[in-house]
Amino acid sequence: MAARKKPDPNYRVVAENRRARHDFAIESDLECGIQLFGSEVKSLRAGRANIAESYATVDAGELWLVNAHIAPYAQARTWGHEERRRRKLLVRKKELARLWSATRREGMTLVPLVMYFNHRGIVKLKIGIAKGRKKQDKRAAEAKRDWQRQKARLLRERG
Repeated sequence: MAARKKPDPNYRVVAENRRARHDFAIESDLECGIQLFGSEVKSLRAGRANIAESYATVDAGELWLVNAHIAPYAQARTWGHEERRRRKLLVRKKELARLWSATRREGMTLVPLVMYFNHRGIVKLKIGIAKGRKKQDKRAAEAKRDWQRQKARLLRERG
């Protein structure tokens, strides 16, 4: 009998953008670090963040997270933070060049998918390199998903 692996106590999802997979066709994703103030990290540990309306952009040779909401931390009134400020994302130069070419040349969008604490307790952001879906594309994806569900249900009933 194999021993079950214990879940990592440090890994925890803080915010998730569930609409991203519906509105965009995600071609690849990338994990990146994020530059935060101490009050922002404290607020994230309390689980008070929203990345649903945010996006990432390459500006002046740097990657930025725009319009992500991190609620103010009550105990840090004096040295608090702005809720929707632009936050710098940390990636390697090679990845930054790839992201820049994807957005400028290929017309892709950088969509935040998940913000989480990794196994070391450090805040990370998973960004998807995506192409926007049109209404008919969304319908086709939904019909495909429904068919997969129905197929799985039929297989379960048989076996």
